[in-house]
Amino acid sequence: MTDVEMKPEDGEKKEAEGKDAKKNKEDELKDKKPPPTPVAEIKTNVTLIERAVSTLEPRFTHRVLRTLTALRKKLNNKVLRDAIEEVYANADINSTPKSALLAWLPPALPQEESTMDVDSIPAPSPPQSRQSQPELVPECEVYFRLLILHYLLVSSETYKQAMDLGHETIQRIQALNRRSMDPLSAKVWYAVERAYELGGELADARPLFLAAQRTASLRHDDETQASLINRLLRSYLHYNLYDQADKLVSKTKFPTSAGNPQFARYNYFLGRIKAVQLGYTEAHNNLQQAIRRAPAAKTAPGFYQAVHKLSVVVDLLLGEIPDRSLFRHPVLEKALSGYFEIVKAVRMGSLSQFQSTLSKHAADFEKDKTYTLIVRLRQNVIKTGIRRLSLSYSRISLRDICVKLHLDSEEDAEYIVGKAIRDGVIEGRIVHEKGWMECGGQKSGYGPEVSDVFTRRITYCLELHNESVKAMRYPLNAHRKELAAAEGARERERELAKEIQEGDLDDDGPDLGDGF
Repeated sequence: MTDVEMKPEDGEKKEAEGKDAKKNKEDELKDKKPPPTPVAEIKTNVTLIERAVSTLEPRFTHRVLRTLTALRKKLNNKVLRDAIEEVYANADINSTPKSALLAWLPPALPQEESTMDVDSIPAPSPPQSRQSQPELVPECEVYFRLLILHYLLVSSETYKQAMDLGHETIQRIQALNRRSMDPLSAKVWYAVERAYELGGELADARPLFLAAQRTASLRHDDETQASLINRLLRSYLHYNLYDQADKLVSKTKFPTSAGNPQFARYNYFLGRIKAVQLGYTEAHNNLQQAIRRAPAAKTAPGFYQAVHKLSVVVDLLLGEIPDRSLFRHPVLEKALSGYFEIVKAVRMGSLSQFQSTLSKHAADFEKDKTYTLIVRLRQNVIKTGIRRLSLSYSRISLRDICVKLHLDSEEDAEYIVGKAIRDGVIEGRIVHEKGWMECGGQKSGYGPEVSDVFTRRITYCLELHNESVKAMRYPLNAHRKELAAAEGARERERELAKEIQEGDLDDDGPDLGDGF
């Protein structure tokens, strides 16, 4: 009987637990607010832009631009039309900004018009809130033009239309000449460059960028100037014009007030230029700066991969082997698979493995524009192989060196070994009459090269410390807590002094220390 009675009790408990779990889930669903629609997000951004202009605070505009990457993936014809109609609800249908913006969008379909009418019925509040300020600031119009530009860049059929819109937007920005429009102007120039690149006319945009860069420099528009310098460097490097890119760097000064993303791109371009010009140490420093200033790996995976690809090659050209954990990074593991094989070939000094890997991944290396730099690693592979042979043999014939390093002839082996001895890679001498190489003892672990490496590492650590100190951010209003604590201490001192003067504290009172 006990077993029969326990079963319904257990069932009731389970039902009660199930009801509690359902209530908790319903409460959680009620507490969670649904994400805002793209139209609502655009309207919020327009409000922030107006606040930035009225309060002269550019941080509100920067907050809007930080959402541009995620927002442009949600844009379509209906979203843009609805946003323009709701933001310019009080404006006349034939008003200049509204009609100019709607003219760049395709005509709305009948279904979209019907759904748009239904959605706009239950929300009459935006028109009422706009009655006090019927005219929007020009920055809002430029923001809408920027959104339409990104929408037109999605399809190859609208690239030409995007170029025309970009030219018209640039002319309007330059005619207004408002400092509150500088952050938006930098983003517009990026979209214009993207339109030219997708249309296959990136070289034709270079004179436009150069003229705009001079104008931005004269107007002290640092954000636009930083963006245009990066646009020009990217255009030069796209067509392998490294000399012109180097001249641009030497003739211009990158603004120190630019944001970290612009600085990261600039340092990456400098690293590519210095690597081609055999300045591997400077290229290494610039690439490390780009890695530190770059966004998170998951935020900008493409840029993160490009910087590390070039950084791995530069490290190998400097004679250093990258850390193995770098190739296990979830964002870099697949992208650096070919480079990992190159690293193994250089580390082992296997010329055959290096040549096979180079031919296998030649298309990927040419796409990354690192093929010419990787070809230079052939001498490093040979030097590594010769160093390993010098440590393994006290005497080895030139013929055996040819076989082990897969060289063409004994004359090439003799030349390479002689150069390695002259450069200090190995210790030994060549006996030409007998056709062999006599290897010396193992090099000491101390010397001028160790001092140079140690100095370079100390310099890097000091620069990292200085950059970290400059980049420190302090919590807002932290000083108010200290002021409140100090004010409370002063108030207690006043009360204590008042009690002493009035004689309320006698000998039986609490011990106040030796100071009283």
